[in-house]
Amino acid sequence: MENLRLITEHTLLFTLIQLAVIVAAGALFGYIGRRLRQPQVVGQIIGGLILGPTVLGNILPMDQNWIFHPSVFPWMEVSTVVDANVGTIFKALAEIGLVLLLLLIGMEFDFSHLKSKGKSAAFISLAGIVLPFILGWFITPWILAATQFEVEPIDMALFLGTAMSITALPILGKMMMEYGITKTRIGAITISSAASDDAAAWVALAGVTAAVTTGWQLSKTLGMIGWIISFALVVIFLVKPLMKKAIALIPKQDNNDLPLALLLVMVMLAGIATHLIGIFAIFGAFFLGAVLSTEKEFCQYVVSKIKPFVTVFFLPIFFTATGLRTDIGTLESPQLWLLAAAVTAAAIFGKLVGCGLAAKASGFSWKEAATIGVFMNTRALMELIVINVGYELGVIPLSVFCMLVMMAVVTTIMTTPLIALLAPNTELEPHMRASGFLKTKAS
Repeated sequence: MENLRLITEHTLLFTLIQLAVIVAAGALFGYIGRRLRQPQVVGQIIGGLILGPTVLGNILPMDQNWIFHPSVFPWMEVSTVVDANVGTIFKALAEIGLVLLLLLIGMEFDFSHLKSKGKSAAFISLAGIVLPFILGWFITPWILAATQFEVEPIDMALFLGTAMSITALPILGKMMMEYGITKTRIGAITISSAASDDAAAWVALAGVTAAVTTGWQLSKTLGMIGWIISFALVVIFLVKPLMKKAIALIPKQDNNDLPLALLLVMVMLAGIATHLIGIFAIFGAFFLGAVLSTEKEFCQYVVSKIKPFVTVFFLPIFFTATGLRTDIGTLESPQLWLLAAAVTAAAIFGKLVGCGLAAKASGFSWKEAATIGVFMNTRALMELIVINVGYELGVIPLSVFCMLVMMAVVTTIMTTPLIALLAPNTELEPHMRASGFLKTKAS
C-alpha cells in the first residue's frame, strides 16, 4: 500500500512538473510569435518542438530527461511504472485536448463560404488537392527506399497525398482576421477554397484510416464506411434536433452551465462512437461541431467558455507531444535530408502552382493568384493533426514524421512575409497597412 501511495504521489508530481513547463513554454513562445508578426499558434508549435529531443534534448539532455523521462534518475526513487504512468497521462491529455480542439474547429467552420463563392472556390480547392496528392504519391517510393520502413506502399502513398493536400483553415482564418482582409475578394475566395479543401481532406483522411485499419479488405472497409455514414446520419437527424430542443428548454442564465455539460457529454459519446467504428475520436468531435455550426448563438457561447482554456492549456500539450516525437536525429543521412527538402518543396510547389494557376484561370491577376496560392500553402495545426494520425496508424516512421513537421512549420512561417511582399498594389494593401503588417507609406 505504501509503495502504491508513493507511485501515485510521484506520478502526480512529475505530471505537474511537465504541465507547468509546457504551459509556460506555450505562453512564452506564443507571445514571441505574436511579437514577430506570426500567429500565436506558430509560436506554440515552435515551443513544443524546442521542448523535444531536437533542441532541448541536444542542448540540455539531462534536464529534458528529468522533465519527460524521470525514471532515468535512480536517485529520485522513481520507478519505470511512474514514468509510464506520467507518459500515459500526458498522451491522454493531448488526445482530450485534440478532441476539444476539433469540436471548436467544427463549430467555427463557416459553410456559407462553400455556397457563396461557387465554382471558383471549388476549382481552386480541387487544384490544391490534386497536384499535391499526385506529388505525395510520386515521392512515396523514394521515401520507402530511403527509410526501409515496412508498410504497404499504397497506405503511405494515400496518407502522404492527403497530408500534402491539407490547408490550415483555422490558422488561415485567424491570419486573415489579423490582416483585416476577411471581406476582400481575395480573402473571401481563399477562405472558401480552404474550407472546401479541408472538408475534402478530412473525408479523404477518414477514408484512408478506414482502409488502413481494415487492411484493405473490401467487405470490412465497406462495413466501416457504412458505420461512418450511419453515425453521420444519427448526428444530423437525431442528435442535432434533440440538442436544439434540450438547449431551448434550459433556462438561459449566465451561471447556467448545463448546455456546456450536455455538449461535452455528446462530444465524448461521439468520440466513443467513432473510436468503436475504428477511426479516431477526433473525427466524431469534428463532425458534431460541424453539424452544430449553424447554431451561431450556441457556438459563440461554447467558444467563449472553453476556447481560452483549450488554447492556453491543451494546445501546448499537443504541440509538445508532437515535439517529443520530432527528432531531427532521425534524419541520419544526407539522403534523408534531401528527402526532407523534397517533401517540403513538393508541398509548396503543389499548393502554389496548383492553386495559383487555378486562381489565374478564374480571373485573378498573376499577383492575386500568387497571393491565393501562398495563403492555401499554410499548413500549421491541421497538418500536425493529420501527421499524428498517420503516425498512430503506423503508416509513417519517425523520420518521415519529422519531415512532415518541418514542412508544416516552414509552410506556415513563410505565409506572412510572402503576403507582405505580394500585397502592395492589390486590394489587400490598405487593409494590411491599417493592421500594421505593412509599413505606412511616407507622406
